[in-house]
Amino acid sequence: MDRRNMDVDRRGRRLMDGNRGYGPVVYWMSRDQRIDDNWALLWAQQEAIIREKSLLVVFCLIPDYPGANLRHYHFMLQGLAELPDRLAWLDIGFTLLEGSPEDVLPGYLQRCDAHLLVSDFDPLRIKRQWQEQLKATVSVPFFEVDSHNIIPAWITSAKKEYGAYTIRPKIKRILELYLTDIPALQRHPVPFGRDNARLEISRLTDMVADNKPGAVDWLQSGQTAASRAMHDFIEHRLITYSSLRNNPCRQGQSGLSPYLHFGQLAPQRLAWQVSQSGLPHEILDDFLEELIVRRELADNYCLYEPAYDQFAGFPDWAQNTLHAHRSDQRDALYSLAALEAAETNELLWNACQRDLVTRGKLHGYLRMYWAKKILEWTREPEEALEYAIILNDRYSLDGRDPNGYTGIAWSIGGVHDRAWRERPVFGKIRYMNEAGCRRKFDVEAYIRSIPSA
Repeated sequence: MDRRNMDVDRRGRRLMDGNRGYGPVVYWMSRDQRIDDNWALLWAQQEAIIREKSLLVVFCLIPDYPGANLRHYHFMLQGLAELPDRLAWLDIGFTLLEGSPEDVLPGYLQRCDAHLLVSDFDPLRIKRQWQEQLKATVSVPFFEVDSHNIIPAWITSAKKEYGAYTIRPKIKRILELYLTDIPALQRHPVPFGRDNARLEISRLTDMVADNKPGAVDWLQSGQTAASRAMHDFIEHRLITYSSLRNNPCRQGQSGLSPYLHFGQLAPQRLAWQVSQSGLPHEILDDFLEELIVRRELADNYCLYEPAYDQFAGFPDWAQNTLHAHRSDQRDALYSLAALEAAETNELLWNACQRDLVTRGKLHGYLRMYWAKKILEWTREPEEALEYAIILNDRYSLDGRDPNGYTGIAWSIGGVHDRAWRERPVFGKIRYMNEAGCRRKFDVEAYIRSIPSA
């Protein structure tokens, strides 16, 4: 077996056995919405070539995905619109099914007499529920491939990790085996035999249940734009990432999180290009720590903690300290509506919220401060967690994501953190406030940069 086949094979696992049909190998695309650098699609093509079958990519469009709205659907559909023509050139089919996977996919697989089904790995509850429902209703062999993590999440660890310090050595021990260049998809030797229909974006966005907030216009979607943005970051800003990343007034971060969230950019491709950039390790280490260790730690948390978006998912010490401070006096209390409208007594927080609402993105350092203030301004930690998730999912392009749920759980519930000096409301949860932000960057300059409501 050649190296390419070994790289593909070790990234997937069988979910269930079944009877192989005479039709195409079907790749159900969900989390990783790209053609290039997609291990699941490579895995499906390898199987199709071995079995001399055609290859078909299927995407299921759900008009009311929890927490998503027109902003997210528009960005996603603009990216998906690149795929049909490119797949057709590769002699690979593409079909968009309208409806939830458990409703529309079983019948479609039966109609096309699918040979087998390949899916993306995703640790989130709704995606795992879809998998379980499909396992009960489809009859073909069913596999999943992790194209989102550099090391498949189930290989990195078989349990919930306490923090970066426990998962980091597990990743570093085998990272060299997985952090490789990624082979190109081949032109498929068995053509699908039917034209790929282009996406009718205006009709599909009309189906979206929640049409507010609207689409963003400052960021172009799709894997072509994602690749261009990646190279721009590596060539112009990677060298200053460590020194500027915590300053929202400087363009120090990569700005790639929307592309990573929608799977338009492969984390492995980004990590590989960064590692091959020729810059010294002391410059690269901070970025690769965030991209690999912290991001894959978030997937680990959501995979092995069923209550990843609930108070019960917090570590025991954090639950205990938050319980002990439930009755503490709050300086201010705000409703979800007031927070959403950026109507608090703190100008910096209001600017953060307006930034999130208007741009669909909030600087990583500010997102921690933003979430911790919600804990300070709500009646109980459960309410703080609920409000932060609602607002992040609704407005952030990269919401509804393991990074978002884990980051909020870190901010409010001490997940992957340690106990700090005890104080009112927060207990031993790490504290952040505007004064700390002022030590990091020019707060007034940031506030001025955000348009007023």
